Amino acid sequence: MKSHARVVVIGGGVVGVSTLYHLAGKGWGDDAVLVEKAELTSGSTWHAAGLLPLFNMSYSVGQIHKYSVNLYQELEEETGQQVGFRQVGNLRLAMNRDRMDEYYQYAATARTIGVRTEFLTPEQIGEIWPLCNTDGLVGALFHPEDGYIQPADLTQALAKGARARGAVIYRNTMVEGIERTASGEWRVKTSGGDITCEHVVSATGNYARRTGAMVGLDIPVMPVEHQYIVTESHPDLTDRAGRGLPEMAVLRESDGSWYLREENQGFILGPYEKGAPCCYPDGPADGAEYELFQEDIERLEPHIEAAMNRVPAFAECGIKQVYNGAIAYTPDGNPIVGPAWGLRNFWLNEGHSFGITAAGGAGWQLAEWIVEGEPGIDMLGVEPRRFGDYVSKDYLIKKNEEAYSHVFIIHYPDEERPAARPLKTAPCYGRLMEMGAVFGQKFGWERANWFAGDGMAQEDHWSFRRSRWFEAIRKEALHVNRAVGLLDMTPFAKCRISGPGAAAFLDYMVANRLPAKTGRIRLCHALNRNGGVHSEFTITREAEDSFYLVSAAAWQRLDHDYLAGYMPADGSVNYEHLTDSIGVFVVTGPLAGKLLQRVSADDFSNGAFPFLSARQVEMAGIPVHALRVNYVGELGWELHHPVERQNELFDALFAAGEDLELRPFGIRAMDSLRLEKSYRMVGTELSIEYSAYESAMDRFVFPDKGDFLGREQLLAGRERGLNYRLVTLEVQDTDDADALGNNALTRNGELIGRATSGGFGFRVGQSLALGMVRPEYAQAGIDMEIDILNRNYRSVVIPESPFDPDNERLLDINDAN
Repeated sequence: MKSHARVVVIGGGVVGVSTLYHLAGKGWGDDAVLVEKAELTSGSTWHAAGLLPLFNMSYSVGQIHKYSVNLYQELEEETGQQVGFRQVGNLRLAMNRDRMDEYYQYAATARTIGVRTEFLTPEQIGEIWPLCNTDGLVGALFHPEDGYIQPADLTQALAKGARARGAVIYRNTMVEGIERTASGEWRVKTSGGDITCEHVVSATGNYARRTGAMVGLDIPVMPVEHQYIVTESHPDLTDRAGRGLPEMAVLRESDGSWYLREENQGFILGPYEKGAPCCYPDGPADGAEYELFQEDIERLEPHIEAAMNRVPAFAECGIKQVYNGAIAYTPDGNPIVGPAWGLRNFWLNEGHSFGITAAGGAGWQLAEWIVEGEPGIDMLGVEPRRFGDYVSKDYLIKKNEEAYSHVFIIHYPDEERPAARPLKTAPCYGRLMEMGAVFGQKFGWERANWFAGDGMAQEDHWSFRRSRWFEAIRKEALHVNRAVGLLDMTPFAKCRISGPGAAAFLDYMVANRLPAKTGRIRLCHALNRNGGVHSEFTITREAEDSFYLVSAAAWQRLDHDYLAGYMPADGSVNYEHLTDSIGVFVVTGPLAGKLLQRVSADDFSNGAFPFLSARQVEMAGIPVHALRVNYVGELGWELHHPVERQNELFDALFAAGEDLELRPFGIRAMDSLRLEKSYRMVGTELSIEYSAYESAMDRFVFPDKGDFLGREQLLAGRERGLNYRLVTLEVQDTDDADALGNNALTRNGELIGRATSGGFGFRVGQSLALGMVRPEYAQAGIDMEIDILNRNYRSVVIPESPFDPDNERLLDINDAN
């Protein structure tokens, strides 16, 4: 056994072997090792059904799946190893309009990443799937390039390709421990000897939690039992094969929560039922391999009956075998691919519930990340640091079982899943609930999405079209515009960076200039090495050597770990986590200053408290760090306060603001208001896939200030010419639906970009979208089409900030105080 390697991949399933294959393809073959405790594929890969569904509502995962399917078609020719790829297509049935809306939204996303789709009528369904009963169907989505593959053969082909490029695979070799060496490398201790290496990749599937524990990580992965049924042959399928007819497409009845495909002139039925339990909560035993659980047909009965109704031939087949095996899951059902938090050069490729489909693309991007330092596509949808330390074992059980049962539900854009909630709540949670709040969650925190009023039920309503909450957020947005509103943003990620080296460190980390004076604020962006936007921070200078940073709640672990990864080791820069100890209220609207003046002796006028400044004030006897910034484009402040005194401040504000009509508002109203100002959001308009200049962030980038992270590549990209440019679009003639993001943008039938987000702007009375288009189409006045639920709407590029473009409201030019 080698004693040294540049990278050690742990796990010989299809995901681990794909990672090794791609690392070898990047030139690391002679220095890459894979260690597997038993035989390749002996975990979950061997019993997988081998489906290759391209369908996924995530832009990140969609690109990963597309790459995989393309790779698998070429792998047999490259390696000479058969993979059993069958490109039979995939047919997704729809029984109602909401399901078709889901397919329409997905198809627009698919077009932006180059995945072909077709829509079929019930009559056309019957033509390509003659054994299907089409009663009750309204249509279907067809993927002609979809299909299935033989997982074990695929894994062996990837292994052969990796070995051909110099990589080494050690089978029947147990990893017994992982530790840091004094030099900062990793030592992987195995039953066959120790390997010292620079990088470790954990691709251990059902063992993820045990592997993580070796290095102090609580990896948010736990398997769920998945069953599928293999039947005896059916004469109709035997007859079709005898006549040389092609195999029928993989059939999915999403509303029945099952898939069906041909197998040896019989069928495989795979349901995703409610009640499927998590398994291996602490990981399988050391010797577990090729392991299955006792089948539980009773759990599957509703799905079996649904399949019999849809495909009567299935009812006529005898059962040959039932497989019940473990499939790794995460709380949201997407895998975790990327760097572990807090551990340099420890990488995760875990939690793959659709591991056969994702293996190729996940290995591709993780190898890019390890070798080149950055992934080549936006990976936020699978980023390991999207979860936080709120993920306990009990939470995993509840959420992963929920994620499994939700595989085939309609994935609404405003969906909020209920399991393991509420988990983290701000002190004012109960008060907001009494005011009609309908909550969602972000990074474990409950946040008010909107407020039910006027006799509305205090429950959410999800749709791809304008939901029942549309009128509620209209009232919230217009009230903020007319009077004053309060938004609880306690979940904001918050930290302090201080020390004698703090200013120099942060100046290198962000593209903007730091605030020069104590009490001043700047919006700053940390880029990646390629000049894409990684993180966004509101930075307040508290002192010469102390800075207060605020960023998006969803990316707390990501943002703070990113900073920590670049902090010097000499102790000159200190990090203090503040999220849980500081509450935040956003108070905004033309009467905001008048309200704050009533609860404080401090001066909130323009002259005393200008925009982008911060002050320590006292409100109703409570110390408050007031920041004059907001995300809605009105006069307003963020009030950062001791979280234990939050309800005192809440009550004082509402008592003082009764005659000013102070009312709470929610996240969805905020999103509408920010669109009218063309304010960007991380994960939509701001992404590592687009440079800061492509995201039209020019005014926040100062290349002449000196060196900063990503500067060289950012300027080189501008010199070469931008590929895209962010625009604001006015979407015309909409009636019951608005852009949701990932909508295809076309001109004369040609794809020219994609919408990043969209919605209705109530202050301007117009449907709006933000989008990335090729630069030649980024000038105001250029028109194009936007695909909203399979219908093209005319849209026109308009100048940024359709509401109050001169910022008179934000700056309070007339000094309403």
